[in-house]
Amino acid sequence: MQPITAALLGIEHPHSLAHLRTLQTLPEVGEILLWDENEGALAAVLEKQGSKVSATFTNLDQLLARPDLFFVIAALRNDRGPDTFIRTLEAGKHLMAEKPIGRTAADTARVIATAERTGTRLGVCYQNRTLPAVQLMRQIIGDGLIGPLISVEMRMITTRVAARNPRNWLFNQAYAGGGILSWLGCHYIDMIRYVTGDEIVAVSAEVATRSGETIDVEDVAVLSLRFRSGAVGSLHAGYMMALSGGGYHNKAGYDTYGGFNGQLGRITWSSPASPTKISAESIHPAWASAPQRVFDLPLAESPAYGGVSGEQFMRDFIRAAQGQGEAWTSGSDALQVARIVDAAYESSRTGRRIEIAAPKIFA
Repeated sequence: MQPITAALLGIEHPHSLAHLRTLQTLPEVGEILLWDENEGALAAVLEKQGSKVSATFTNLDQLLARPDLFFVIAALRNDRGPDTFIRTLEAGKHLMAEKPIGRTAADTARVIATAERTGTRLGVCYQNRTLPAVQLMRQIIGDGLIGPLISVEMRMITTRVAARNPRNWLFNQAYAGGGILSWLGCHYIDMIRYVTGDEIVAVSAEVATRSGETIDVEDVAVLSLRFRSGAVGSLHAGYMMALSGGGYHNKAGYDTYGGFNGQLGRITWSSPASPTKISAESIHPAWASAPQRVFDLPLAESPAYGGVSGEQFMRDFIRAAQGQGEAWTSGSDALQVARIVDAAYESSRTGRRIEIAAPKIFA
């Protein structure tokens, strides 16, 4: 199949250059177009990372008018994303949007409605789904090896706010919509849903700003979750690691743990960067010969965002947009995570448990 033309909208987002490396790595992409309102920033990126880039634009309509443009990755400030995403979809371009898509679930729903109306493919960058360890945990649970789910424990602690530039838009409520939950916790909420195959139907939460920095979003959050199956769960997320440096791609800057407990066994993983090692135990007859097992699944190296599995995430989105197979994520995934995050903020504000609407399948 002929290589396609892709575009990256926004080059000053923390993930933009990583997405550009993915487009450069994929053989399916022949040309890359760049758009940003900052002409100087475009020139700097072109000089340092110009492979495959055939044109740059400061006028979005001119870029979207390109008849050869097949799909777009867009990474923009949360308050600016939805309107730009809608313009992209209305131009008939398939869109992979950076999470969380908008500041609220209502923002996300507007974008989804446009994708449905225009018949364009919409994805969201919850690429952790493609990690081999995540896939294996999902398979173990899906095969019934730990039995009916009892509880889930999830922890995601990362570098403190001071190491991440408190003046960044990520710590401004008007721009970001929220703090640790909407920026990073959303990945782990999506992971819980995906691994368990169970929906979160109610949230009780406490969020707080405890870093000592002058920011107006939460930097720590604790969520208590109830699932459709009746299982319960928790998520603890925060900017709290003082000795691990800074940077948004700092592998030493994460302390993550997950535990999935069932009536027949349990799965645990922990990692400084991403889930790569799994310990599992089960009394299921299928594991009678070896009821305790350990799996080590290091990531294959690649310049793409998320390594080789990140390449696969974007490749499968392109193929789905071409009518071949399914993408890893859709608008419905973004909306359901946004609903859970919104519910956590409402719960913390009101002191009540908040029920969450069931998901509808969207494009």
